[in-house]
Formats: sequence, structure tokens, C-alpha cells
Amino acid sequence: MINRHIKIQMNKTAEILCVGTELLLGNTINTNAAYLGRKLSSIGIFVYYSTVIGDNVERLKSALSLALSRSDIVITTGGLGPTYDDLTKETVAEYFGLKMEMHQHSLERIRSYFNKLQRHITPNNEKQAMMPTGAVVFDNDYGTAPALAVANADKSKMVILLPGPPREMQPMYEEKVKPFLLHQFTANTLVSKMLNIFGMGESAVESKLIEIMRNSTNPTVAPYAKFGEVELRITASGKNESECMKLIEPTIEKIYSILGDVIYGIDAISLQNKLVEVLHKQNLTIATAESCTGGYISKRITDISGSSDVFVGGVTTYSNASKVAILNVSEKTLATYGAVSGQTACEMAKNVAKLFHSDIGVSSTGIAGPTGGSAEKPVGLVYIGYYYNGNNYAIKLNIGRGSSDDRESIRYIAASYALNEVLKQFDLDK
Repeated sequence: MINRHIKIQMNKTAEILCVGTELLLGNTINTNAAYLGRKLSSIGIFVYYSTVIGDNVERLKSALSLALSRSDIVITTGGLGPTYDDLTKETVAEYFGLKMEMHQHSLERIRSYFNKLQRHITPNNEKQAMMPTGAVVFDNDYGTAPALAVANADKSKMVILLPGPPREMQPMYEEKVKPFLLHQFTANTLVSKMLNIFGMGESAVESKLIEIMRNSTNPTVAPYAKFGEVELRITASGKNESECMKLIEPTIEKIYSILGDVIYGIDAISLQNKLVEVLHKQNLTIATAESCTGGYISKRITDISGSSDVFVGGVTTYSNASKVAILNVSEKTLATYGAVSGQTACEMAKNVAKLFHSDIGVSSTGIAGPTGGSAEKPVGLVYIGYYYNGNNYAIKLNIGRGSSDDRESIRYIAASYALNEVLKQFDLDK
């Protein structure tokens, strides 16, 4: 049960401090900052700074002091473990002038955890139950280190300390810390909707929407570049969610009227998520025939839970012989136009649908490089084939950038175009 006895009096500005030398060295990817940034903004807490600090007390003290000088809430991740260099709690307690004391409830939970594993608890594990005086403690149902919240004397500043491992941190934030934070504030609600864009770069999106971006204050409109895509976040502030949506919806409609079908979804997560969702709604199945993408298209579709209802199978026919033997691509087509051609892509898409008895067939064939290109067919030349209900065609792409390490990006972006080409055939819900 959450102890809500800290009632803070503050604005809603926050800073994230991720503690761990392994983050600085690049041994561990820092996903915590991105996760917390998204989650905090969704409840109206504005993150203005994010910092990574190694396991060093003096540097942590310095970072904590700077963070609290410019933000009301500081959220830390990491440094709550049992080892000698896990000193985040102790550093925060010292900063606020608080003593450390044993939190009996947490100690009993840790002992119970070790008993279930039939392991002996050691003194350094008991250290994890030591808490600053007056802290709000959140039970950790996913590990041994509890999370906690500590405020200064006048309740104008607060530090929330979370475990570092994402498998512990993320559910603890969602289940324990988020309700605690929402209880602290009675100010306006903040609601964001994300428009998912493929087929137009960030600079082009900004150029078309510059007046909306400059003139919109509530809601605000901001673009974010992803690999091969753009996300457009529309954020409104209001008394409640309904009021926020009334502000957001006209802006979304205006953006749709300007950008058109390059928007493939709202809060869609990814092209493959949206495709699986649409195929479910349409009660359609799909099969893939891949050459240059090497299974990327089918991999991304099958990354999505529930894809087994819509994805019936796929083949990677890398050689001409396999295209003939497995997909029944005409030898005459290959001899006349080559493997990298619209004609071959069309036959691959049509014949893979027949092979797997699927409604839709999609294919890829191209030159991913860095070798194998020519003046006539350069690296980055890709054809995406599509087949559905007698409609069979191919699109031509030139997605090479002239870099010797472009192979992976060419394959990934080609797969994105294949997913998007299928999506474009349907009237997507706004």
C-alpha cells in the first residue's frame, strides 16, 4: 500500500539522473531515460534535463545538487543494489540531512525473497532495506531493491529513487510511482497524441507544418525523427482528458489535410504494429517473398503478438535458382529483366500469395551493397512487389546513400516501404 504522507508543494518540472558506470562506458544501453521521459510527459511533468553519472559519490552529489537547483522533482535510476558502490540512497539522505534507518517491512520482504530461493541472506542484501528517515517506500515485486521518495524539509523538492534494471524499474514506475505522483498534483491534465509518418523526412514535415508549429501553444506540435520515420507529437493541457482531446482533434484534422497519406497511424507504435492491426480488421492474410531484405519483412511482422492470425508464411529466395524453383518466377523474366526488376518483384509477390494461399503477397528484390551495384542498377535500387485480388504491381526505390556501411539501413528501410505499401491500400482509421 502506498504511503501518501508526503504532500509536495511545487511546479511540475523534473530531471532524470541515471546512475551507473556501465551506462557511461556503453556496456549497458540507457533505456531508462527514454522510458521515464515519455511516461512523465504523459502525466504533465516536464523533463528539462537528463544526466548520466557513474558510481561515484562526489560526482553524484554534484549532479544531485545541480538537478535540484533547477528542477522540483529528480528521479534517479540505479545505485540501489547491495554492493559497496550502490550509494544513491545514502547520497540523497546526506544531501537532505537525513539519517539512514532500517525499514523493517522491506527487510522482511527481502528475507522472504531469499527464503523462497533457499538462499542465505547476506549483510549487503540487508543494506537494501536501509532507508532515509521519513521516506515513502514502494515495495519491489520484481526484485529486492525497494523504490522510495524523499522530500526536503519544506516539501518543495523531492527525489524519487528507482532500481536500475528496466525489468524492475518500468513496472514499479507504472504500478507504484505513477499513482503516487498523480496524487501529488491537482493541476491541469496533459494529453499527447502521436502521428506516425512514413515517406516524408523530418525537414519536409517541418517545412509543410511550420506555421502550425510556430503558432500553436495549446496544443503544441513537435516533430521527432526515428530511423526512416517521423513522429509528430501533439500535446494539449486542460482540466481533464476530454477537454484536452477537444483541443487536439482539430489540429490533427488540419495536419491530415496538409500531409495526407504519409500519416499511417495515430499512436501506432510502428509500421508492423499498424499492419497487423489493419489485417486483423480486414480479416486478410499476407505472405512475403524476400531477396535483398533477407527476411526483414517477415521478421518485423512476426515481432507483433497476434501476427500468427494474419501472417501465413514467407520465403527468402536469394538466388535466381530459388526464385524459379520455389516461387515459379519465369526464367524468361529473369533473363530479360534481371532479378532486380519490377517484373521479377511482381511475379514474386503474386506467386508467394499463391504458394501460401494468402490474400496478399509482398516482395522485395534489390541491391543492398556495398558491392554488386552498377551504373544501371546502383546500390540502393530496390523493387517492392505487391499482389492482392488481381492487382499486381511494383514500386521502384532508390534508397542508397553512397556509404559502404549502408547495407543494414537499405534492408531495413526497404522492409519499411514494403510494410507501408500494404498499408496504403486500405482506408486507415484516423
